[in-house]
Amino acid sequence: MTHKNRLVIEPMSKRVMNLSGFLVQSARRFPDEIALVWGENSWTWSQMQRRVSAMAAALQREFGVVMGDRILVQSQNCNQMLESMFVCFRLGAVWVPTNFRQTPDEVAYLAQASGAKGMICGHLFPDHVAASREASPELKFVIATGKAEFGEDYDAIIDRFDGETVPLAAVEHDDPCWFFFTSGTTGRPKAAVLTHGQMGFVVTNHLCDLMPGTTHRDASLVVAPLSHGAGIHQLTQVARGAKTILLPTEKFDAAEAWRLIEKWRVSNMFTVPTILKMLTEHPAVHARDHSSLRYVIYAGAPMYRTDQIHALKTLGSVIVQYFGLGEVTGNITVLPPAEHHVEDDADARPGTCGYTRTGMQISIQDDAGNEVPSGITGEICVIGPAVFAGYYNNPEANAKAFRNGWFRTGDLGHMDAAGFLFITGRASDMYISGGSNVYPLEIEEKILTHPDIREAAVIGIPDPVWGEVGLAVCVPRPGSAPDADDIIAWLSGKMARYKLPKRLVFWPDMPKSAYGKIAKKLIREELIRRNELDGPL
Repeated sequence: MTHKNRLVIEPMSKRVMNLSGFLVQSARRFPDEIALVWGENSWTWSQMQRRVSAMAAALQREFGVVMGDRILVQSQNCNQMLESMFVCFRLGAVWVPTNFRQTPDEVAYLAQASGAKGMICGHLFPDHVAASREASPELKFVIATGKAEFGEDYDAIIDRFDGETVPLAAVEHDDPCWFFFTSGTTGRPKAAVLTHGQMGFVVTNHLCDLMPGTTHRDASLVVAPLSHGAGIHQLTQVARGAKTILLPTEKFDAAEAWRLIEKWRVSNMFTVPTILKMLTEHPAVHARDHSSLRYVIYAGAPMYRTDQIHALKTLGSVIVQYFGLGEVTGNITVLPPAEHHVEDDADARPGTCGYTRTGMQISIQDDAGNEVPSGITGEICVIGPAVFAGYYNNPEANAKAFRNGWFRTGDLGHMDAAGFLFITGRASDMYISGGSNVYPLEIEEKILTHPDIREAAVIGIPDPVWGEVGLAVCVPRPGSAPDADDIIAWLSGKMARYKLPKRLVFWPDMPKSAYGKIAKKLIREELIRRNELDGPL
């Protein structure tokens, strides 16, 4: 909607800071302080900046990378992975990190969809390189991290260009810097376009809302892939000169995480609920000193109340929740430590994911785009400087994602009178039983209060009488052997009858995405593989 009386002033300049300037600034201020630790190796800020400058010079002068070119990065967490972000930003190129656990064909699709000119790839992934080259003739070069036949070694290139540099590319607010691929749980992944101007706001917002007071004296442990939320979190650490500690191995190791927290006096970390659960349930949490922790941030999925209480009792008042999709770079709500409560008293709001982030605005809307009153469930929509520029080369997805200027998250929820948001679930997760909407998250929360259940996920399955009914997949706690009928009987009276799952199945482990989320798509696939989807009700 436009207003005829709107005053329009054309800005004299749309230039913004090049995000690689964060590294430049920290290297100037703290040249000899540790910037990055990985295993037995560490790099100071000046060393990291020198390596980034050398690789940027190489990409520009030897490989012909220019502003706007996309560079695909297939890598586990390592120093080169983090460096590649700043290399791309410095050149005005676009960083296109993959989920390294994806298959060769899946990564080949990302190469083709992004129009990548080059690829930086870990030496363990030759099949990904071969598939990407076959799928994308625009892919002109591949650089290997580690010795590999498919490309020249990344560190050897740095040695050749050591001491060389190129100036920071002049960028404007809407110049792309990062293609943030969605997880693709409902179809092909889409490239959300993040820009230099947007991400400058995001960094400021993270420092304001998630970890206020962060300085160069802080240290941050990375326990998730740098390709997504953890990468945004570490960009924020670089902006303040805080050191980054990488886990030495690809596989998550809770005992090693607590050892590093103690050794490096880690003050903040980005996690997802499943990782936080594993950390706080591991015995090493009681054997290691973690008093340095100030902000243990979790996002990516709702955290069940029972797990939240356990984390609070174990770690104290240090956990921070935020809600936000990749398209909004996590910037929708925040629930700071002071709003996390162990007791469900008058001050607590069990189930909330917090209030609106600074500079953002939330609207709960019905199917027609009208804002609904407090307490009424609708789609969570958002506007503000953290919202992405749109999906790359995908006008159909853009048309569905935006309505009247609002970004439609696809998540359902409601707000209370004080502005705290409560997520009901994904619109795609909701099912209709006997004409009534059923939101699995509510049922899962109830199931997890049973002492014998460690994890739970509920999906809707077809039913000839009710249209759809609930099927609950449960992971028992070690040493327990719960009975499905007993669990359903135990749930009876704790929720309306139409919400009761009609069938329970027990698995030793729950399928999870590469980011540690319980993925309903993977659960359905596993139910089909096990021939349990169509069992008797």
